[in-house]
Amino acid sequence: MRRIFVFGCPRSGTTIVQAMLARHPDVFTLPETAFFEHLFSNLRWRWGDRNVRARARRLRHRLGFARSSGRRALRQIQRSLLGPSARDRSVPWRTRACTERFVALLDDMAERAGRSAWVEKTPNHLLYIPEIEAALPDARFVHVIRRGIDVVASVFDANLRFGEFDGGPALWAGRWNRAAQIHRRQMGRPRHHFVFLEDLIADSEGEWLRLCRFLDIPPDSGLTDTCSQTIADLEKEPWKHAAVAGVPTRSEHKADELFGPRMQRWLHGQLSSYDELRHAHAAARAGAPASRDGATGRTARDASPRSGRQAR
Repeated sequence: MRRIFVFGCPRSGTTIVQAMLARHPDVFTLPETAFFEHLFSNLRWRWGDRNVRARARRLRHRLGFARSSGRRALRQIQRSLLGPSARDRSVPWRTRACTERFVALLDDMAERAGRSAWVEKTPNHLLYIPEIEAALPDARFVHVIRRGIDVVASVFDANLRFGEFDGGPALWAGRWNRAAQIHRRQMGRPRHHFVFLEDLIADSEGEWLRLCRFLDIPPDSGLTDTCSQTIADLEKEPWKHAAVAGVPTRSEHKADELFGPRMQRWLHGQLSSYDELRHAHAAARAGAPASRDGATGRTARDASPRSGRQAR
């Protein structure tokens, strides 16, 4: 069974990539679970949000007992996948056992559907790579990357239209920078693949072939015309309407519509260089030595937004 995680900064195009994969007959997928996010917590601290402290692990968590939020998330996943039969299944108390149950559930659902791979897509799982790798050494990771100013504009637009994605441009510029930092550190590692949204839109066929080669799935296996699997609740997540078909289309330049020249200049000054990130990716693909920012084999402590002991 191939276990695949798709993630990136929110509003980067992860739903489009998930929906494309969901059209493949070998791939099983499901709506976002946020399982590792709930199991290990400290989301805002991991993003590096200002004035946010890490929530220290309590003694029972250090002894291997799962957080209540993680157990609740697992219980909800069981109910959504198993239906009424989930009532007879208790949820494990220990963190490792919860992870094993989560993986077993997805393996079983994929096998029942006659699929040889499953995809879990939760953007925030980008922040939990060390924990996922520790639990699933054979997992494969698909990083989806979009220009920082377009991400901030898309978040701002979703706020205006749907009241979602709290926080202003400063918060989301910081989060995109944090995502870019993590992406760069993983470049060159064998189980990590990178999809730049603008490349996917400009050359969807070529990017699709690259993605299939990375995942070891045949690219010409009779894709369905549209995504037939449920990957989102569109009543609760209406901003995903345009993405669930799994057909990349050129997006609008929302930054020009939403932000004036002064705000755009400010954002360009705050955001990490997207072009440098792409250059680092090209160098990693060519086999160039990684810079310190792109070093491989990062630990959980390395993945934290600040120095100091990792809190989970």
